[in-house]
Amino acid sequence: MKTIIRALHEDDYKQVIELGNLVHGDGYLDLPSLVKIQALSINNGISANFVAESAGQIVGFRLTYAAGMWDVDKWCSPTLWPCDVSKMCYFKCNTVAETLRGQGIGKKLLLSSISAAKAQGAQAGVSHLWQQSPNNSAVGYFSSAGGKLIKYHPKRWNNIPDQPDYLCVLCGSDCQCTACEMVLVFDEL
Repeated sequence: MKTIIRALHEDDYKQVIELGNLVHGDGYLDLPSLVKIQALSINNGISANFVAESAGQIVGFRLTYAAGMWDVDKWCSPTLWPCDVSKMCYFKCNTVAETLRGQGIGKKLLLSSISAAKAQGAQAGVSHLWQQSPNNSAVGYFSSAGGKLIKYHPKRWNNIPDQPDYLCVLCGSDCQCTACEMVLVFDEL
């Protein structure tokens, strides 16, 4: 079946939430958080959020905050970034259904978000990649796209205020997973 990459629309929210919670753990996404993420993805009338659709089903998605639209938190290391914070987008989440991984869908979603972020005026993007993903695939995929590791953040997703009901698929409510803060510079691609 053919998979198309297109901009995220409101009609996709239910399927995106279901897929996100299936892959990342219950409470990872809910309607209020996805509405907020969608609002933060838009700059200059351009959205940086994309979905992969096959046979009418959402099989993947990439959520990205536009440069200048998101708050730098304690898990960010702006002194290690290659450009000013106002020129950095934030790659929030890349998710692909388990049965379709390894087919390049994640890369296509990332490239779509990079193209949109560049059109919005971003020069680079930062992300916190899940080190404990199966075979450390999240870090591997982002590295193969040109991402560079700048810092490790142990227990990044443990009891975070904006996701109080999050249950990690590996650790449950006491998440011990490590986030790898990685940067992708667009003019180096």
